[in-house]
Amino acid sequence: MRGTPQQIIDKYTQLARDAQLSNDRVAAENFLQHAEHYTRLLGEAMREMEARREQQEREQRERQQAREEQRREQRSQQQQPPAENPEPAVPAAAEVIDPIPEIDSGLVETPEESRARRRPSRGRKPRQQEEPKEAAEKPDAPEAPEAAE
Repeated sequence: MRGTPQQIIDKYTQLARDAQLSNDRVAAENFLQHAEHYTRLLGEAMREMEARREQQEREQRERQQAREEQRREQRSQQQQPPAENPEPAVPAAAEVIDPIPEIDSGLVETPEESRARRRPSRGRKPRQQEEPKEAAEKPDAPEAPEAAE
């Protein structure tokens, strides 16, 4: 069977009419049963689609209401006068938000990506500055101890 459910229903209904015109009651009843079967399937699919649409609309309204409530809270916080002794705004440990949320994309992390995520290296430790040559030429400057043999 090819076509949409409505096309299949129309096809079986037409076949049932043709069978009735040729006085074949058994074939006509068979085609009508097929048409009824597809009519029920179509009706069930339509109900499911309607239920999904209503669910999506309900979720969208809830998200919209939540956004509006959040905006109202932000406006009310902005309109409140500042406290006399404001404490520094330091988020609690539970309130710290990860700046780059981990999203499981199903992809495998490559070595290049893992290196890019690491903290940048601080480089080598700076060398100790050598004493100016003048200090090395002075006779009263202590000499470096010799290595033990």
